[in-house]
Amino acid sequence: MQVTAQNIVRAISLLPRDREYQYVNPRNAGRIRIHNVREPEGPIEIRRYDPSKGERLSNKPIESISIQMIWRMANAIQPDKPVNVDRVYGGSYNTRSVFEALLAHTPSFYSCKPGRIELMNAYKKVKPGHKHLIYLPNEPHENGSMGFKDVNMEVSELSVDVVYKGLDLDSTQPVAGMTIAEKRRHAQIQIALVLIGKQLGFRTWVASNDRSIEYEGKRIAELEAVIENLNSEQVLSAYPEATNAARLIDCVWFKNGRLMPAVMEIEHSTGVTSGLTRMKGFFDTGPQLRDIRWTIVAPDEDRNKVIDQANRDQFREMDAKFFPYSAVEELYSLCERRKPEGVTDKFLNCFMEDCLVEK
Repeated sequence: MQVTAQNIVRAISLLPRDREYQYVNPRNAGRIRIHNVREPEGPIEIRRYDPSKGERLSNKPIESISIQMIWRMANAIQPDKPVNVDRVYGGSYNTRSVFEALLAHTPSFYSCKPGRIELMNAYKKVKPGHKHLIYLPNEPHENGSMGFKDVNMEVSELSVDVVYKGLDLDSTQPVAGMTIAEKRRHAQIQIALVLIGKQLGFRTWVASNDRSIEYEGKRIAELEAVIENLNSEQVLSAYPEATNAARLIDCVWFKNGRLMPAVMEIEHSTGVTSGLTRMKGFFDTGPQLRDIRWTIVAPDEDRNKVIDQANRDQFREMDAKFFPYSAVEELYSLCERRKPEGVTDKFLNCFMEDCLVEK
């Protein structure tokens, strides 16, 4: 079962409130008290203090484990695979050790110390491990007690960073309701989709109002494998209304002149409904091809919002997909590092989630 923010928040909400919790690191003498848990997705409010330093809980402020922080952890978790919490957060979020501790006190999570692989040239050396969390839903421990698991595992802690090169937004028009930071993030994801498409053998249409964004000294419209004109696409040649409906869609992937592996709207801050509505206009006027993925690309923490909106009566027939930012960047990183070739477009299904819920 996929771990979600709701799963995590629910588990922490069931921890006893009448006790204090210890940190995973035994050298940390601090104590944690749960103040409030806001279901379904957080935030989680806590207080913490260190009695060994003479501190008192009553003097400590309420701190928060944010919804974004919870979703970031949820998307990093897979059953039976150790997770380094500090690496998940890149050293950011000052409540990450609190979050780690609370999770380790819920029945499905354990603290563990897998061996750490160190590579030097062609030689591998296994060193004593750092603390990790591991999700073992089939081996629950007592609720409210910290679980520790002695695991016979080794992990490589090589990190993979996603790098976006020079991005210039000065030539674009301001977007109502979006800050510069939000527009930058939207553009980064759009560029990642173009580069993923190029590696997978797709040609990409980029929305007409975004084509002047500059990346590495070129406008997006000038990047290799970006389509210059929708009217030249054979699959749309008999559908002039569809061509007009597609012009403002953020990204459309085309393959072999006959297929559209994905139609994608990036919804960073402008709301999911607007993106679904644009895609529905294209859906209603375009070719009824099989295997078109009508896709909302959005921050991981917006998953529930996407699924709820995609299941509204006017959108259900599109059978929409959710492509979270983390999965976009995972696929982008894979394409940049490994340059996969020969994979079919069904490979995309590994990174997208079906939104449709049976009534």
